[in-house]
Amino acid sequence: MAKKKQQTAAGTPAMAALTAAGADFTTHAYEHDPAHPSYGEEAAEAMGVSPDRVFKTLVAEADGVLTVAVVPVSGSLDLKALAAAVGAKRAAMADPALAERTTGYVRGGISPLGQRKRLRTVVDASAAAHTTICVSAGRRGLEVELSPTTLTTLTSATLAPIARPS
Repeated sequence: MAKKKQQTAAGTPAMAALTAAGADFTTHAYEHDPAHPSYGEEAAEAMGVSPDRVFKTLVAEADGVLTVAVVPVSGSLDLKALAAAVGAKRAAMADPALAERTTGYVRGGISPLGQRKRLRTVVDASAAAHTTICVSAGRRGLEVELSPTTLTTLTSATLAPIARPS
């Protein structure tokens, strides 16, 4: 029987990517509540971490090219700023089913790390103000805490001001 790619010895593809890179990270698991209105706010509350340090992973299309945007859960994605950051004329949120198929993760558990297909990634510049930030580790109820430098290095991300306050 073939091994499932989604489950690895490290737990998720995101954690496998971090382990393979020899990165310093900490995982935080919590019981996911399907009734909670926001995956990111739920994670921040469950971990007792400021929503400014917990980042959500969103998939958008910038001039038709799938692009990952990583922004704090305390804010929202500025699609015009994302387009400008990647030199596109416009950006729109990607179809959720397409985002899931392309990344290999389910909504609410999409990680910027270990994606099935590596996508262009932009991390909001506010990440640089923190020693560590938290992003999805690849499934609902599991976050990984790492330095913004580790995240941008492993995803070949650009840092740009792409978030706006909610």
